[in-house]
Amino acid sequence: MRQGGLAGVAAVLVTAALWGTTGTAATFAPGVGPLTMGAAALGIGGVLQALIALPQLHSERSALSSQRGVVIAGALGVVVYPLAFYSSMHLAGVAVGTVVSLGSAPIASGLLERVVDRRRLSEWWMLAACLGIVGSAVLCAAKMHDAPADLVGTVTGVGLGLVAGATYALYTWAAYRLMGRGIGRAAATGAVFGLGGLALMPVLAITGSPLLDSPQAFAVGAYMALVPMFLGYVLFGFGLTRVSASTATTLTLAEPAVAAVLAVVVVGERLPFIGWLGLAGIGVSLVFLTIAPAARESAPDAVPREAVLDNAG
Repeated sequence: MRQGGLAGVAAVLVTAALWGTTGTAATFAPGVGPLTMGAAALGIGGVLQALIALPQLHSERSALSSQRGVVIAGALGVVVYPLAFYSSMHLAGVAVGTVVSLGSAPIASGLLERVVDRRRLSEWWMLAACLGIVGSAVLCAAKMHDAPADLVGTVTGVGLGLVAGATYALYTWAAYRLMGRGIGRAAATGAVFGLGGLALMPVLAITGSPLLDSPQAFAVGAYMALVPMFLGYVLFGFGLTRVSASTATTLTLAEPAVAAVLAVVVVGERLPFIGWLGLAGIGVSLVFLTIAPAARESAPDAVPREAVLDNAG
């Protein structure tokens, strides 16, 4: 893999590690509901993305207007994803909700690229995705077996996790699609996340009072918005200029692994031996993605070089 591709892989992996902290961080604000946490995290983070990209948004407003359908589709994903994701963790548990949400995203992302963009899915990508998904499923099963919960709540949480995975793939594909059509990184991510973040503001206004109940709850909300969401998505946008959307979503299978380890080390959850096997499967899938030849994609050239250079700063 070329140096630019490795930089993209590294950026996405750091992003996944940051995202993996969200479930554990949320446990430090137990009085804050999942809708509030989701709206605060990606709502505020998305608005901040747009604010730092205002010059690019202005200069590329005509190009963005011509792709308004893609922007709206991506923004819809940004709106639904955090609400479904945090609700999934609330109902099914941190590890299970994270694993289902992120474990289902590579399939949705690959299908989007195959159906909409007509891109061929290489054997390397399919092998890496299958290993990561199987590892995530094993980890999920281990957590469910080790800590049985209310069946209806767990099933509902898993269903919401699948919705989160699909919408995560949708906004990732939308941002990548915009960049592939010559729109710069800052403008593409600023438009998608900014519009989605604005749409989440009413949810935050209606449900957000628990964030002000204590300094700790406020600090958790601020951390969610500024670190894993704002900083994380800046890095994620950088990564999307160098690897494809399906590769990026598969790389973020590192998130449930990080979340599971933090749940054991920080929260005190127990992870049985089979769960560690699941983590190993995720790790092998990431190694395959890192060293595999870029057979299925023309990335990093899939995103026009000028789009990268225009927004490198």
